[in-house]
Amino acid sequence: MIKLYSKAKLPTQFGEFDIYTFSNGDANDHAVLAKGEVIGGESIPVRIHSECLTGDVFGSQRCDCRQQLVKSLEYLSGRDTGILIYLRQEGRGIGLLDKIKAYSLQEEGYDTVEANLMLGLPADRRDYEYAIEVLQYFKVKSVALMSNNPKKFQSLEQHGIKIAGRIPLIADPTPFDEFYLDTKKRKMGHRL
Repeated sequence: MIKLYSKAKLPTQFGEFDIYTFSNGDANDHAVLAKGEVIGGESIPVRIHSECLTGDVFGSQRCDCRQQLVKSLEYLSGRDTGILIYLRQEGRGIGLLDKIKAYSLQEEGYDTVEANLMLGLPADRRDYEYAIEVLQYFKVKSVALMSNNPKKFQSLEQHGIKIAGRIPLIADPTPFDEFYLDTKKRKMGHRL
């Protein structure tokens, strides 16, 4: 189980959050942003966001990750409560090195799923156990999940997290990510 490691105020362009770090024996340093009084809350807006260095930091247009992150923070900025769990699971859990290899295969015409499989990797290796433990730590009774990914809903529900609703995060397609978004919809069941 996770244990609180540190907590501080984090003023952002989207308002002020409390930033939490938890230790759990994982080599990754995940971060949690919480707004307002979330302990024991119901229908708390929650975004579980997996790290995407190329999108979140560098503004890559190959994916919709940065748009989803920004839309999540904008949404939370207008609410009294909310949680953003930032998981260090680069490239759907395959890591940065293999993600860039997959990019190279995508430049040859393969889609994101095919590229991962050609590298001998799963299409999606992400794990949401840490996020589940965070929600349990805060004793959240139910969440309004900000996601298009059915795997996140299934994972939370299988671990007893009640889903009170869904908040869609629809990004505006670019010429660089239309194929990527279509693949997520067709092959991974994302609700876009």
